[in-house]
Amino acid sequence: WETWPSKLFLSSLLDSEAEEDGDLQCLCVKTTSQVRPRHITSLEVIKAGPHCPTAQLIATLKNGRKICLDLQAPLYKKIVKKLLES
Repeated sequence: WETWPSKLFLSSLLDSEAEEDGDLQCLCVKTTSQVRPRHITSLEVIKAGPHCPTAQLIATLKNGRKICLDLQAPLYKKIVKKLLES
């Protein structure tokens, strides 16, 4: 975890926020498990709800690009678990 960016934060967006925006669809159509943690500056977890049947994990990379991560990938599962425990 030493390589993990110190500015990393985990934010959990409530289901109601997606409803308020009127965006009732999944944001992540494709996901990847090929992003190295050192390239990630922040993570957003969007809970499953009426807008999307599955939880979504969106990473913001150092270059500003946002990408959807595969929540089933062992590395990302471990990262989310570690962040939720802290």
